[in-house]
Amino acid sequence: MASPRDDDGELHRSPVFPPGAKVRAIMHIRNDGTFAGREIGEILVRKGDEGYVRDVGTYLQRYYIYAVEFIVRGAVVGMRARELAAADAPQEAAP
Repeated sequence: MASPRDDDGELHRSPVFPPGAKVRAIMHIRNDGTFAGREIGEILVRKGDEGYVRDVGTYLQRYYIYAVEFIVRGAVVGMRARELAAADAPQEAAP
């Protein structure tokens, strides 16, 4: 079941991260089949990886998608705000 937050969309407010912002992945991101040249299910970004927002686009006229360049990984990956945190934000402690 989708959460109410997902159903509302997010384009009624400004993007969370502007182009040029340094961000950190807060979860592993796997290829869902939209990243060419990598196997489906392969990890593209690991939790804690840092990168820079190159561009902000939209998906289904409801969600912002952040094109994040992870220089160490040599990849630009499309991510949602819920998958990112500002690089200077405190990291969650491992359980």
